[in-house]
Amino acid sequence: MFQPLYVAATGLSALQEEIVSITNNLANAKTVGFKKDRTEMESLFYVEKSFKDHLYQAMAGTETPPVGVEYGTGVRVASTSKDLTQGAMDVTNNPLDVAIQGEGFFQLKMPDGSPAYSRAGNFHIDNDGNLVDPNGRLLESAVVFPSGTTSVVIRQDGTVLAAVNNEGEPGEIGQINLARFTNPAGLKSIGQNLYQATDASGPPTTGVPTQDGFGSLNQFSLEQSNVDVISEMMRMVMAQRIFDTVTKAVQSYSGMLASLERMKQ
Repeated sequence: MFQPLYVAATGLSALQEEIVSITNNLANAKTVGFKKDRTEMESLFYVEKSFKDHLYQAMAGTETPPVGVEYGTGVRVASTSKDLTQGAMDVTNNPLDVAIQGEGFFQLKMPDGSPAYSRAGNFHIDNDGNLVDPNGRLLESAVVFPSGTTSVVIRQDGTVLAAVNNEGEPGEIGQINLARFTNPAGLKSIGQNLYQATDASGPPTTGVPTQDGFGSLNQFSLEQSNVDVISEMMRMVMAQRIFDTVTKAVQSYSGMLASLERMKQ
């Protein structure tokens, strides 16, 4: 008797997760290098209710086995994944802003030494001259600027050059390499614009920008979030309407149960 309520509850739960995902996308619409999330839903198992053979044969006049009746038991969120389409490029006047055009991730080193990956290239120089992300994380292949650096050049192939006290031509001081994955949509988000490799993503392959299919680096640029606000708002409206419809169905069925109880009295 309560099966419809259970089915509706699974729908409301799945829709709530969908709405949370959309809200997170909208909240990060201005986050550098952010990649929007997508939720995939799947139906739960079905319950089959078969006709009695003799009744079916009497009604159908045939020896064909009955097909029965199948009842769905609801829905659930099967998975979430990243939409890794390229974000728009925003031109800046900061020589330490670097955008990846094409495939690849910046490789960063976590405090415990483990690797993390990001598309956000809003770097700065720390007190020790290291090129770091906004939270002070070092690049996997460390780039250290000499004291008195006055100009920085970051080429499309990741070569980093610096000039000291405006004396002479900039000299090479380091290299920014990129990492890529067989299935980047399988990366695990760990917050602060960072990802970690998983079994689903496969292990990283590292290489030089512009070579072997890796993207290029654009200095004085930042890749913006790939969230389309209008599209996400449309998804939000649709999810909210379905949520409201399922809620009304629950209220309607609850009213039916109440009516049945009154009839029994």
